[in-house]
Amino acid sequence: MKNKISLFLMLMLVAGASHAELKIGFVNVAKVLEKAPQAAKAKSRLETEFSPRDKALNSQMKEIKSMEERMSRDSSVMGDEERRRLEKDILDKKRDAARAQQEFQEDFNMRRNEELGNLQKRIVEAVRALAKEESFDLLLTDGVIYANDEIDVTARVQQKLETLAQ
Repeated sequence: MKNKISLFLMLMLVAGASHAELKIGFVNVAKVLEKAPQAAKAKSRLETEFSPRDKALNSQMKEIKSMEERMSRDSSVMGDEERRRLEKDILDKKRDAARAQQEFQEDFNMRRNEELGNLQKRIVEAVRALAKEESFDLLLTDGVIYANDEIDVTARVQQKLETLAQ
């Protein structure tokens, strides 16, 4: 894949040099993702959506810890039946909490990936719009080792994203 891209770039440069100046730019997508207003909104949506479940999980963990403390504190004065029942309750609650934690993590990851996918689509839209508006022949993103500040259009893509957010 990289060889095809390198070959394509060399052909473009050779062809372009013989016909006209190429307008090439670079976009640091990671930087755009970090500073996009849509990213902050997505993070806020995720926090709002998942904070009740997170609080419930924390509450479950506190309850388990409290039961374990009671077990260690009072086990010597408990009857065998009461101690076994408490041990079983602790084990059941730990199992339920582990299951709930795993479901929470899976749901959160799925929603985060959904939000990230939507944001990436918006970034691609912004990059394409900027490329058309400013007549770029080529805009590069990942895999660039060095880009001169003159061809780095990351800030302009961020501005474009801000206008798309409004």
